[in-house]
Amino acid sequence: MRILFLSRWYPYPIDNGAKIRIFYLLKYLAKEHDVDLLAFSDEPVDARRREALLAHCQEVRVFPYKKFEPTTLKALTGYFSKVPRAYLDTYSPQVDVAVRHLAQKHPYDVVVASQIDMALYGLLVPDAVKIFEEIEITTIYDRYSKQTGKLARFRAGLTWRKLSHFIDYLLGQYQASTVVSENEAELVRSVLTKDHPIAVIPNGFEVDKHIGQSVTKEPFSMIYSGALSYSANFDAVAYFLAEIFPLIRREYPQAKLYVTGKLDGVPVEQLPQQDGVEFTGYVEDIQSKVAESMVCVVPLRVGGGTRLKVLEALALETPIVSTTKGVEGLEASDGKEVLISDDPQGFAHAVGRLFDDRELYEKLARNGRSLVEAHYNWEYIGEQLNNFIGEVAK
Repeated sequence: MRILFLSRWYPYPIDNGAKIRIFYLLKYLAKEHDVDLLAFSDEPVDARRREALLAHCQEVRVFPYKKFEPTTLKALTGYFSKVPRAYLDTYSPQVDVAVRHLAQKHPYDVVVASQIDMALYGLLVPDAVKIFEEIEITTIYDRYSKQTGKLARFRAGLTWRKLSHFIDYLLGQYQASTVVSENEAELVRSVLTKDHPIAVIPNGFEVDKHIGQSVTKEPFSMIYSGALSYSANFDAVAYFLAEIFPLIRREYPQAKLYVTGKLDGVPVEQLPQQDGVEFTGYVEDIQSKVAESMVCVVPLRVGGGTRLKVLEALALETPIVSTTKGVEGLEASDGKEVLISDDPQGFAHAVGRLFDDRELYEKLARNGRSLVEAHYNWEYIGEQLNNFIGEVAK
C-alpha cells in the first residue's frame, strides 16, 4: 500500500518522546509499504537529517511549524469555532496545499495523521483510509478534573468540553484510531457519540541495540529525563524538589539529581532551589546518562500516554521509583518491575530502599528489562500497527 504519514514533529534526531514513536513507527511501516512523510519542524532540516528519513520514506516534505499565539485574530476567532483555538491558529495554508498536491500526485491507500495537530490535514486526502495515530486527551481532562477553584474549573471545563466535541467530530471522519494505553482508549470512548475502532499501540524501546552493554552506576544518583517546557514535566520536578528530594537528602546527603532536557524558555528560577541538583540541558546521548544513573525518578502527577522515559530506564536496567500516574498504562507491577508511591515519604523511602538493598535493586533491573523485551519492543509494536492498518484497509 502507499501511505501518507502526517507528522507534527520531524522525527530526527529522535530526541523526544513524540519523535521516538514516530521514527520507529515509520521505520516498521516502511518495511511493508511505500511511505511518504509530510512533517512540521521547529527548526531547519539539513541534508543529514533529511537523508535519515529518506532511508525509510519514498518522499519527505518538511514545513516550518508556527507556534500558537493566543492573541492573534485567528486565535481569537477560535472562541466562536468548533475547532479549538490552538489548532485553528497553527493551521498552515502551505501544508494544506502540499497535502492536496500529494493526494493528487499519489493515489494513497491510507493516510496516517500522527497526533491531533495533523488530524485536519488528513481530511484533505480523498478516498484514502484515514487512521488517527496517537490520540492523547488525558492531559486536558486532568487539568479540568483536578481543578478546585470554581473559576479555574469552569474555564478548564469549557476547554475540555470543546476538545471532547472536536474529537467526536474528527473520529467521525476517520476509519480508525490508535492510543498508547487502555486508559486513554477508555477516556476517548467516553466522549464519542458513535462506535469507532480504537487500537492500543503502546510506546516502545529498541532493546536489541543495547544487549550486552554494561555500565558503571554512579552511586546515589537519580535522573529525571524530560523537557521541562512540557507542563507535566515541570510540575513533576517542582513537586519532587519541594517535597521529596529534601527527605532523601536528609538520609543520604550525597544524593544527586540530574534533570535533563532543553531549558529554552523554561523558568528554572521558579523551581525550589536545592543543593545536589544539576540541570544538564539537552544531552546528546541521553541513554548513556540514564544507564549510568542509579535510580530513575518519575514523580508525575498529571498527563496521559505511556512514558517513553520509563520504558527507556527499564530497558537500560535503571530501576524506577514512580507515582501511579508515571507508570499508568504500563504492565509494570509495584515491587516486581518498579516501586510505586504517591506520597512524598513513601517515594523517598522507596528511593532509599534502592540505594541500600542490592538484591531488590538487581531484581527490579532484571525484571524491568524483561518486561520491555517481552511487551514493548519496537519490532513487535511495529508489527501490531501494520496488522491493524491492514485490517482497517480491508
